[in-house]
Amino acid sequence: MFNVGDKVVYPMHGAGIIENIEEKNISGQKQEYYSIKMPGEVKVMVPIAKADQVGVRGIIDEETAGKVFKVLEANSTEMSMNWNKRYRDNMEKIKSGDVYEVADVVRNLSLKQKDRGLSTAEKKMLLNAKQILVSELTLVSKLGQEKVEEMIETKINTSFEEYTKVEEKAEPTIKKFIPFEG
Repeated sequence: MFNVGDKVVYPMHGAGIIENIEEKNISGQKQEYYSIKMPGEVKVMVPIAKADQVGVRGIIDEETAGKVFKVLEANSTEMSMNWNKRYRDNMEKIKSGDVYEVADVVRNLSLKQKDRGLSTAEKKMLLNAKQILVSELTLVSKLGQEKVEEMIETKINTSFEEYTKVEEKAEPTIKKFIPFEG
């Protein structure tokens, strides 16, 4: 159970702070809810009884944040070539609420965007995953959103430069066509 003032992560929305615990009567049933203030002045109400089930968790610590930055500068992991499967796999990773999985999605999609570009849906997914990651890392580091975004971009660029090789066009081995006489 979390307390007022605790910093938590709600998958698909990012990190926020529990402002208060409210009792609501919905459809004749009284339940207690966490009232979580999310980035962008968004307020989310999560039933306390279902918080674990929907993936609400405490934010990571500074040591884990350092490991997340290591994930961002690592080489990409294998993704399906099939757009639908890749999208579903990445969505599953984001919904898991696991910060390493979200970082994996951010890195992989960012590298793919730099290399070959992304579809509109994957661009939207990347923005959402990045927002989730930035919101948590901002609360952990206390550096401010712009600085965290800059650090993420730096790590992604490091990964891109280190692991993506521009294929050089090889010189053709046949310089003159000799017809086959047969």
